[in-house]
Order: sequence, then C-alpha cells, then structure tokens
Amino acid sequence: MTMRRAGSKRRIGCWCYAAVLAVVCQAAGAEDWPQWRGVGRDATIDDPSLVRQLPDGPIPLRWSVPVGPGYSGPTISDGAVFLTDRQGEAPEIRERVLCFDAATGKLIWQRSDPVRYEIGYEASGPRAAVTVHASKAIAVGGMGRLNCLDAKTGAVIWTRDLERDYQIRMPNWGITAAPLVFEDLVIQVTGGRGACLVALDLASGKERWRALDEKAGYSAPIMIRQGDQDVVVCWTGESVSGLDPRSGETFWSIEMKPRNMPIGVPTPVVSGDRLFVSSFYDGSMLIKLDLDAPKATKLWHRIGQDEKNTDALHAMISGPIIKGDAIYGADSYGEFRCLDLTTGDRIWEDRSVVPINRWATVHTIRNGDDEIMLNDQGELLLTTLSRDGIEIRSRSKLIAPTLQQLRRRGGVVWSHPAIANGMIYARNDKELVCASLRAERE
Repeated sequence: MTMRRAGSKRRIGCWCYAAVLAVVCQAAGAEDWPQWRGVGRDATIDDPSLVRQLPDGPIPLRWSVPVGPGYSGPTISDGAVFLTDRQGEAPEIRERVLCFDAATGKLIWQRSDPVRYEIGYEASGPRAAVTVHASKAIAVGGMGRLNCLDAKTGAVIWTRDLERDYQIRMPNWGITAAPLVFEDLVIQVTGGRGACLVALDLASGKERWRALDEKAGYSAPIMIRQGDQDVVVCWTGESVSGLDPRSGETFWSIEMKPRNMPIGVPTPVVSGDRLFVSSFYDGSMLIKLDLDAPKATKLWHRIGQDEKNTDALHAMISGPIIKGDAIYGADSYGEFRCLDLTTGDRIWEDRSVVPINRWATVHTIRNGDDEIMLNDQGELLLTTLSRDGIEIRSRSKLIAPTLQQLRRRGGVVWSHPAIANGMIYARNDKELVCASLRAERE
C-alpha cells in the first residue's frame, strides 16, 4: 500500500504522519509545502490540475530572485517562501533565513547570523529546510545555530547555539536535518554526546529531553504512528530508531553501523508496515513496523561490494519511494532502479533520468499515480513509475546547474524543489525560481 495525503483511504497504522497534518502545520493551507519534503515529509502531493506535458524549451518562470549558496530546499506557507543561504567569505561569513512573497518573489524579511564553518563543502552554505508552524519559522544552520522566528516579521522568538550547548560531534558536512515540530516541541538532530536527538520547547527553546548516544547522520526525522502511539523515527549514523516524541524514550532500535563513515542522507520512506532507508556506502535496509505497537524488526539489508559495485540500491542524496510492491530510486552514480519490495532484488535499471556520474541526484515528488522529478542538471521530468519500467512523458529545463556545490560536470542542482498551490519552487546557488505547473497557465 502506498502513502497518500490525509483523506486517502488506507489503514490507519504507520504513515508519515498524515493523520496529524493539522498539528504539524496548523497555519498552512492544504496545498502548502511548510516543511522538508512537504506536509507529511513524504514528498507527496495530490493535485490533478497539474500539467502532464511540459513546454518545448525552458519552462517559463513566474519570477526569479538572486540568492546565495545553500543546499536547503524552499518551503512554502501562507503565501510566503522560506529559504536559507550563505553570504560573504571567511572570516566574514553569515547565514541568512529569507522570506519572500510566493506570488511575486519580493523579499519580505531576512535574518542574518555570523557563522564560522568547520565542515566540508562549507562554501555551499546552510543545509536544512526551514520548518514553518503556527506562525513560527524554525531554521537550523550548518554549524547548529537554531532560530525560531516570527514567520510574518522575522523577529527572533528564541535562538540556540546547539554546537555550544551540546558539544556536537559534528558530522563531516554539518547539521542537515530540518527541525521537526510535534505538538509543543521542536525535535532536532544535533549529534551531541548523549544527545544525538533533542526536543526543545516550541515557545521558549528550553530543552525538554535528549536521547541517543550515537553519531548523527544527515537524514531528517519523521513522525509515524504505531497502534495508538506516536513515534519519531530517526536514522542516525549508527541506527534506525523509533522514540517516544514526548519523552525521548527509545521504543525500538535497529543497528546500521557504517563500514566507512556515516553518510545516510535520504529521509526514511514508509508505506503501510514497511520502512526503507538507503545509504551511499551501506546499501539498503527494509524494516517491518508493527502496526499495533511501537516495535520493529529488520527484514533485509543488502550491501554491495562498494559504492560502485552496488547491490539493490545505494542512494546518496536522492530520496527513494515505495509504490505498491516496489521500491524506486537513484543509485550511487544515478542509475535509476526498481527493486522488489519483498526481496530487494533489482527488477530494472534506467540510465536516462539523470546523466551517470558520482553523486548523481534525482528528487522525486509523487502526485497521484505519477511522479514529478527534478534531476541534478535542473531538468524537470513528468513520469510514471511501474514494475514494467519508467514512462517519461515530458522533460524540460527548469533551472541551471551551478558550480558552488560541485565544480565538475558543469555544476549541479542538489536542493530539493517544492510544489505548492500549482507552483514549483527550486533553487541553485545563484537564484530561487518559481514556475506554474497548472494545466491552464494564467
């Protein structure tokens, strides 16, 4: 069974928190994209009014505004677009939180903080998407500066220096996981000793709990439900674990130690009682979730000889999806693959989605039974995935690759796009763009 937004028919069990969408984003419209990978953190929308064929040549833009470097994808809430970027050069570097008018691209406000990077790929700027909840914009920087801002004005409600407060064992590429709001808590991956995951009071920023003495990974936490219990799932640098979001108590934990270094980036994906993760070096793991109680067991874990000679799927940045009885995703060099959900066996492979290169990336957004993809060359693809293969109905250029994040192969577009209210928003290291995907262009 595949995931859908709230209102779809499915067994109430384990899903990427679609049953509490109003809790996650009370102020957001039904078609907003108020946090990382959208309302349910599952990169899923349900908008039958979107185009099924793209125009010849580049996609016409509604607007484009200049921004600095950053990995973070845009988020959209209540008529505004939120983004983070980097400004300046060492030693005068600053990270910004930006808010734009979603209709025009006009800058509404910005928040700027000094930062001293001690991480790799520092020139590429902050990593995590802004989370918008109940008129608050919550943003974390690459070195752990966590700001809770008024979403309308940018005024500071509270701020925390997580690196200082938790003595972070800083991941090689910094703090990347977007803040997760649950009820009156902000749950954040920090990588601190005894505090890989922390929960802070949404109103004040004060610590409510800390959990897991493990190294941090790069994957964002998600919310699921098992029986009558809310569960926050965190893929760290050492395990996939399910915790009580109210107390930090560990319900279940499945070890996934790195054989090289922690490098798990994609967000865990869930369908029914199956949870899937995939890592560049450490391959793919499928977990069975108990739908009656907060328990879990490992079904299979498949690892290739190395990141080139892979088994099943070794994803880097690309987020896999589960659709029906199959898994789909881009492997370490961009080979787009279909796997059997039960065994992990490869059913087919396609090399036309993105040019084959190390760390090749494809972001996939589900819309009904179709998939909208943005590859790392800035091409938008309208597709339908099945066990029989991939149907690419249309592809056109949306945004140009830039060189800040990768100076090879003409640059890349590595940030996740957002789709809200019929518009697609995407960024590279020079601009943020907006284009209409409505079937009838205004």
